[in-house]
Amino acid sequence: MIFVETEPLTDSRPFQQNMKAQQMQMSEILKQNLTTILDEIEQARRRSPCAAGSVRLVAVTKYAQPEWVAALSLLHPVFGENRPQQLADRAAELPQQEWHLIGHLQRNKVRLAVNSAALIHSVDSIRLLQAIDTAVTATSTVPSVLLQVNLSRETEKTGFSSEEIQELWPEILKSAPRVRLQGLMTMAAATDDPEEARPVFRELRELRDKLNQHPHSAACKVRLSELSMGMSGDFVPAVEEGATLVRVGSRLFAGLQSE
Repeated sequence: MIFVETEPLTDSRPFQQNMKAQQMQMSEILKQNLTTILDEIEQARRRSPCAAGSVRLVAVTKYAQPEWVAALSLLHPVFGENRPQQLADRAAELPQQEWHLIGHLQRNKVRLAVNSAALIHSVDSIRLLQAIDTAVTATSTVPSVLLQVNLSRETEKTGFSSEEIQELWPEILKSAPRVRLQGLMTMAAATDDPEEARPVFRELRELRDKLNQHPHSAACKVRLSELSMGMSGDFVPAVEEGATLVRVGSRLFAGLQSE
């Protein structure tokens, strides 16, 4: 009889237990971060007379690991991506979540965005708005969009100026009859002091109100309800000034380490 020497079987249970412990720790960190942010949003909303009746948190996943996003999807319904292709990929992986495009959109990526995004935050020109309207014919999807306004006056940022959007408002309304214009979006200048962003947020709210009072808005049955403003470092004053959507990424995933 021939005896064959074999390697002893490796017990995989310690590895599996370690993985389960790591997943539980990740979920607990995400839950704590999410709860803290939602509490800060609600407190800001309650204490300000200018705050909206409700505020939605858009979880920004640009720098997040796939396993972080999957874990957060069990806790939160609304996500935002900066890049159209990554938006499409992640929306396909997590179709039960509501996905928003929050980054710059080129006209050659419009169809991809329209097919994947429940809301496009970053429409920064009439040409882009017209391209989205044209895509409706090809996709049979009626997209919802926000117009990006550059109120920080930074040259590296795109978007309509306050003066430009008011001057072009009748043309904007006629440019995309098949697109749902839902509101406005802006980004404040980077700063260590969130209060420095407040004037930008206040100006966006006041601009939204002016456009809603424009006679062409009523004639076209357009009422802007959404204000997308405020990120991880400045969402509290944004909520106090009327934000209905805040875009938060780094605060949500704080404490997690990339492998």
